[in-house]
Amino acid sequence: MFDALLLALLVVAVAIGWWLGRRERRNNRTSMSTNTLSRDYFVGLNYLLNEQPDRAIETFIGALEVNSETIDTHITLGNLFRSRGEADRAAKIHQNLLARPTLSSRQSSQVQLELARDFFHLGLHDRSERLLQQLIRETQHDELRQAGKRLLAELFDREGEWQAALDVAYPHLIRQHADTRRAAAHWLCELADQARHSASPGLARKHLRRALSIDPHCVRANLLLAALAEDTGHYRDAIKILKRIPDQDLAMMPVMLEPLQHAYTMLGDETGLITCLQTLLERAHVTSLIILLAETLRRHHGLQAAIDLVSEQLNRAPSLGALDYLLDLYQQQQQEQGTPDNRLALLTQHTHSLLTLRPRHRCQRCGFAGQPLHWRCPSCRSWGTTRPITGIEGE
Repeated sequence: MFDALLLALLVVAVAIGWWLGRRERRNNRTSMSTNTLSRDYFVGLNYLLNEQPDRAIETFIGALEVNSETIDTHITLGNLFRSRGEADRAAKIHQNLLARPTLSSRQSSQVQLELARDFFHLGLHDRSERLLQQLIRETQHDELRQAGKRLLAELFDREGEWQAALDVAYPHLIRQHADTRRAAAHWLCELADQARHSASPGLARKHLRRALSIDPHCVRANLLLAALAEDTGHYRDAIKILKRIPDQDLAMMPVMLEPLQHAYTMLGDETGLITCLQTLLERAHVTSLIILLAETLRRHHGLQAAIDLVSEQLNRAPSLGALDYLLDLYQQQQQEQGTPDNRLALLTQHTHSLLTLRPRHRCQRCGFAGQPLHWRCPSCRSWGTTRPITGIEGE
């Protein structure tokens, strides 16, 4: 982040130097004003080279008067303030620019977009929305219109206005941007969840089918379709839907296990559950899957069958979670045999503690980690980027 700031400031410095050069060439004599500007420019450049970006920015702003040749440089300076968390100062610069009648059509649209971004970062969503709606309606520059639409869709997303976000993003943004496509599928899942809880299953299914047409890899949509099937007692249909999830995203298999177990339990088909879990285990070595299959085998075939399965899987790949479960099984076996071992209990206590402290899911974009699965990362606010952690301490 700091390197990017220095790079941006260097670009600004070059732009100011270029403008000063043009200014001096237009003058036949060196005026006091130009000398002052040149001196300020080199002072700012010195601050920049000594890694003092705050003082460099202040000096550049003081050195640079606003005219038709410095508009883009002022826009960049405003953006620098926003990137440093000073969106209020950025807004002042951009508002000052927007009030000038000499802006070209493109410059006016660009400043309007940047000011909308300032307001968005300040949490002034109403003001940001008004600017964006005007920009989208009036600008003659398609790339700025599309950038405005992306920001407006993000604003509606932040406000939880899912249908409004979809209306803005459809169809061009959804076709052109993978992150918008993924987000749109989750907006539809949000609408489906609302419809499900307001006793409108038909509308919920319509939203979910559309979500899958936009993003065929949206695991959440199939989870909700399975939940709708279970709501009406159609457990076979729910199982059929859940079995699609490994084909969508094999790494997301853990999220399907609880509803899958519930559906088979409601059907009273534990043998079918065992067969299904064994088939899934052939596709992926997943700790939560191993534990669920072992627990089902324990109930159906006895403790030793569960121990044998977990031991075999640990020989294939190490897993702290599977080891912790195996230690529990050994403790149960010792209790049944009347030969408890305190050392085993101590070891189990330590593995429990390690697992309790470890997160289970991590955002692939920003690295945020936690126990629950968040469809939208609480840190970077990206949709569908949080996944189960894999490896010896995860799945």
